[in-house]
Amino acid sequence: MVRVDQIPRSEGGMMRVAGTAFALLLAPTLSFAQSYPTKPITLVVPFVAGGSASVAARSVSDRMGEILGQQFVIDNRGGAGSTLGARAVAKSPSDGYTILLATNATLGVAPSLYANVGYDPRKDFAPIGMIGVVPTVLAVLPTSPWRTLADVIKHGKESGERIEYGTPGIGTVNHLAAEFFGIRAGIKLTHVPYRGAGPALNDLLGGHIPLLFSATPNVLSHIQAGMVRPLAVTTRKRAALLPDVPTIAEAAALPGFDMSLGYGLVAPAGTPGAIIDRLNAALREALASDEVKRRLAVEGAEPQPTTPEEHAAIIDREETNGAALVKAIGLKPE
Repeated sequence: MVRVDQIPRSEGGMMRVAGTAFALLLAPTLSFAQSYPTKPITLVVPFVAGGSASVAARSVSDRMGEILGQQFVIDNRGGAGSTLGARAVAKSPSDGYTILLATNATLGVAPSLYANVGYDPRKDFAPIGMIGVVPTVLAVLPTSPWRTLADVIKHGKESGERIEYGTPGIGTVNHLAAEFFGIRAGIKLTHVPYRGAGPALNDLLGGHIPLLFSATPNVLSHIQAGMVRPLAVTTRKRAALLPDVPTIAEAAALPGFDMSLGYGLVAPAGTPGAIIDRLNAALREALASDEVKRRLAVEGAEPQPTTPEEHAAIIDREETNGAALVKAIGLKPE
């Protein structure tokens, strides 16, 4: 302990003491960050196993684990449109050993869609970095009478019937894209939410729902096998893996239509900056590797490396835009 009568009276002396005290306070954090990680890191994926989120998580975490010298353990916690897993991570210790794979729906849409979401996207998380973006595809069965998106719109307008569609859950980008499409196209849709991409796809294949809005990776193999017919993708540009499938803007003459699924990594707020920087560096190195690029490309994802600061700006923008979209669509907080 430094006694008051031992503190130098000169300004320089005061500054030296203050600097020393600050260094002493910071030393444990720096030491902890330099040795991090010393045990496996849990990566919470707020969706059931088997969907595109799990694929994205596994694609980057395997390589990040090699870079950091510790294994990443994938923890799928699906439910409530990805908010259950996000809430759990927000309340986890800020030590870098529990992080979240968050989508733009998790942090940008859910806070406006749920009355008691349980977390603040800006205050409760420390952004690590973006992974990439994935197109959403609108699909039907090969036996469907709708061979084009124009057929869907024509049926909806002429019959006046509500057309059911399935998604991985309420508040997902797939859900918002479908509702936005319905408004722009002037047709009535009825949402059938599922607890993940797998169950939604299974019900399409079983003929229980006529339409499916899902991330491209979840249905790609079924499209390639001829078991599912893609009608359009929701992004501004055509998907690299589905170059023959038009965008909604093209197929439905809805200029400017663009909604894609974005993935990123965040940690609980308060996680030391040195640890965030270490995780960001590992993530960026992973995204630069040919193997990770290949794995993401196979799943239709386009890498989008960012700094933590750039990721924070994206989250801020997505939350602002998400709130406006929820209001425009007329969705009520649940």
